[in-house]
Amino acid sequence: MAIGSFRQLPVQRRGAVMVETAVCLPVLVLLILGMLEACRMIYLQQSLKIAAFEGARTSLIPGTVSGDVTAVSQQVLDDRSVQGATITVDPINYETAPVGTFISVEITAPCDQNHFLSTVFFQNRTMTGEVQLMKEF
Repeated sequence: MAIGSFRQLPVQRRGAVMVETAVCLPVLVLLILGMLEACRMIYLQQSLKIAAFEGARTSLIPGTVSGDVTAVSQQVLDDRSVQGATITVDPINYETAPVGTFISVEITAPCDQNHFLSTVFFQNRTMTGEVQLMKEF
């Protein structure tokens, strides 16, 4: 007799195990899919904030224009596979703004284009990431 060998369950118990599995498995799968979708939305939110920060940081470099800010932000979004994002820089002509002006970069993206599953929780919603940095030069 081998150590650790499995005993066979009685016939009545096998049916109970199948019923328990049939009840619990869909709930477990639903929880796992929900967690994956929630993690994807958290990843989207962080990606928008990181792209906005990189764009705002670029705007503080002397000689940059609004197109440079948009290009840097879009590169971060492309690297993170964010689809359908809109980038807004305020003020548009920040190069001529006086020292002490806050430069705001806001990025919005639709959740519909950036999810794994077609869930009802994030349909027709948008995520926004915004960063404001003060012009110091």
